[in-house]
Amino acid sequence: MSQYLPIRFVDVRLEGDFWRERLDTVLKRTIPSQHAKLGEYGLLDSLKLPQPPPPLRFPRHANGFTVQVFWDSDIGKWIEAASYALSHRRDADIEAKIEAVIDDFEKAQLPDGYLNCWYLGHEPEKRWSNLRDNHELYNAGHMLEGAIAYYETTGRRRWLDVMERYVEHIRRTLGPGPDQKHGYCGHQEIEIALIKLYRLTGEKKHLDLATYFINERGKQPPHFFDVEREEREKKGWEFQRYTQGNYEYSQSHLPVREQTKVVGHAVRAMYMYTAMADLAAELGDAGLRQACETLWDDVMETKMYVTAGLGPSAHNEGFTFDYDLPNQTAYAETCASVALIFWAQRMLHLDLNGKYADTLELALFNGALSGLSRDGEHYFYANPLESNGSAERWAWHTCPCCTMNVSRLVASVGGYFVSRADDGIAVNLYGGISTTIETAGTRVALRETSNYPWSGDIRIAIDPETDARFDLKLRIPGWCRGAKVAVNGQAVTGNPVNGYLTINRVWQKGDVVTLDLPMPAERIYANPGVIMDVGRVTLKRGPLVYCVEEADNPGGRVQRLRLPRNAQVQITPRDDLFDGIVTLSADAVAIDESDWSTLYRTTPSREGKGTLTALPYYLWANRGQGSMVVWIPEA
Repeated sequence: MSQYLPIRFVDVRLEGDFWRERLDTVLKRTIPSQHAKLGEYGLLDSLKLPQPPPPLRFPRHANGFTVQVFWDSDIGKWIEAASYALSHRRDADIEAKIEAVIDDFEKAQLPDGYLNCWYLGHEPEKRWSNLRDNHELYNAGHMLEGAIAYYETTGRRRWLDVMERYVEHIRRTLGPGPDQKHGYCGHQEIEIALIKLYRLTGEKKHLDLATYFINERGKQPPHFFDVEREEREKKGWEFQRYTQGNYEYSQSHLPVREQTKVVGHAVRAMYMYTAMADLAAELGDAGLRQACETLWDDVMETKMYVTAGLGPSAHNEGFTFDYDLPNQTAYAETCASVALIFWAQRMLHLDLNGKYADTLELALFNGALSGLSRDGEHYFYANPLESNGSAERWAWHTCPCCTMNVSRLVASVGGYFVSRADDGIAVNLYGGISTTIETAGTRVALRETSNYPWSGDIRIAIDPETDARFDLKLRIPGWCRGAKVAVNGQAVTGNPVNGYLTINRVWQKGDVVTLDLPMPAERIYANPGVIMDVGRVTLKRGPLVYCVEEADNPGGRVQRLRLPRNAQVQITPRDDLFDGIVTLSADAVAIDESDWSTLYRTTPSREGKGTLTALPYYLWANRGQGSMVVWIPEA
């Protein structure tokens, strides 16, 4: 099969109501309000390097660490998100704000190319002394991704030039040579950015540096983090921040090709696997590909929440043991679901297998999108699957990584819909987009029209400039049964292969493909190894996981409600909620809590008839505080 590659985000227009609403919110409210918060909390001032440096806004912990060491990354991600947004609608005010940030970074950069405002402003003598903890390469990666996005949107090179000088400094500092540090970052990210830079410039040296960081990771003895720790100890700089007892936290416990279990910090893991999949594709590296496939299966079979959340533990912001998926205490960091989308997209383009697109879609509509409020100015860092009513969205966070991660995802979501090859087009997601694609020696205008995810009725107009034979590959989601496809009203027969139905024909102007994806409400059950969900059920429709929230079920905590296994689940369009959504409802059994006056007793609760209404999980906690549950007890 030909190699399929994603269409650039700048070449895709979002036209469907669902994503246009989210995009407009990010454009009009999220990006401007994030810039205001970056100013309010001191991140923008940190670029100006005042001397003497002002007191820390977030003092050091007992271990000597402060979140200010990765402020550069948050600003880099904001530029990236804002740049994606500008590709949809130019905004002179936002562009001026980006240019002002670039001014500060350019002034801060040293003649040798080094650029990290924490070290330049506070600890210039300690630069490159603690890759394990202090995020220098992670910061550089997010800054570089921001520079690439800004260049792709505006054509302006100044920020990209600044970052390319920094990359050259990094290349001189880190590597296999006798006068270089043989190291890599404790928080993976630079690898993804370097591969993007390679694809932008065609300069193989960037791919080689990303390859070095991945290949060097986990080599021992000696372990690089031990070597640099010993050097810090000699100088009295070590604070022993790293307390996990081994290097699983940063996935540096083994060389990457030897790793078979997903461990440690969830975001770091997903970023690393993303880069590994990228390199597997670029280098034809069978070992990296096999490692990615093995690790993917481990996540899917034992570690992913039904919402595509990742990482149950706040202690390490990551993984614990197989089937450990608590609901109320779920960490499921927004950044981890966003990063899972990155990894899924790279795996998808290794062999165009729909199982990867299924997970991408699941994470997009549930685990990631839940991190951004309806108003675009409030967020979730953690995404629990149950709440006693105490959870609420926050306007900002001392570690605001998730804020810009979810906004850059929404603003660039068009880049996930369609892929191209020299002899074909693959439609991976649905929701209303238009683009123009070169394939089979011609340019093809493609417009997909739908009310997805509320409806599975999809229309795709195919308009090549000249008649041409090529494959049109339509993803048939794994959740869908009974899909129907037609071209110009004539039914298409055949079965999907690896989740895609292929239509090969000579395409002409005016050709129209229709796709019907039935969307009944379904019950989802967990593996019995997930002991927290035994006797419980989740409701799902299409790509959307549903939850029961107190705002729709007044009368007490929603945990009082149970869903009979034989209850019919009704599908109800609701124009009065969130500008039009679809809810699910069913008859339920309601526990009567009113006759309880003690903690325990010898008689069971009284039960009566009730009703249960569920809405999409990504919308919860937008109407004030209240209880919520994804996994509903069965009656």
